[in-house]
Amino acid sequence: MIESTPVSVDVLTLRFDPTARTVLLGVAPRAFEPFAGALALPGVLLGKGERLREAARRAVRDKLGAPEEAITASGQLTTFDEPSRDPRGPTLSIALWATVDPARLAGGAATWPPLADVPPLAFDHDRIVADCRPLLADRLWRDVAFTAGLLGREFTTAQALDVTESLTGDRPYPANLGRIMERLPGLARTAQHAAALPKGGRPPSVWRWTS
Repeated sequence: MIESTPVSVDVLTLRFDPTARTVLLGVAPRAFEPFAGALALPGVLLGKGERLREAARRAVRDKLGAPEEAITASGQLTTFDEPSRDPRGPTLSIALWATVDPARLAGGAATWPPLADVPPLAFDHDRIVADCRPLLADRLWRDVAFTAGLLGREFTTAQALDVTESLTGDRPYPANLGRIMERLPGLARTAQHAAALPKGGRPPSVWRWTS
């Protein structure tokens, strides 16, 4: 008889910092062994009858201290099934993403390093971040919930470029990205322009979700 394996839900929680011009990842120190005190992705064991997204939101609330109203969207990424990933025994990890509204975050034990420069994490969470970053990049401008959750209801072309560079590692040409955004359902370029950039040049356009 095959013994069942516990299922954990580990969440890549993202927020965009327009001042730092980069996407940040939420991690927090573990309260218990193994790896007590080490930074880790927020994760919980899946409860009996619990849906994955419910567990993901619970992890973000309980481990990062983010209130429920700060969580703007969530979704599934992939699964990690290496039997030795947890020193306590085989544990299946389902990785999910969540986006949060920075304006609604208050306190908590979370640390928010740039996604491109995450410090060493407990378990196999370094691998989870590395393997999931391309999956997150592929969702941007394809998955409306993910893109809107990360950028907020209104944003500038410059911020869209910053988010794209943070996830992909490459800064796109503004005109090319503009054409992609124009084709995205529910997103429209407004008649407004943001303040001019510090180095001068044409002020960036403002975009807004219409639905």
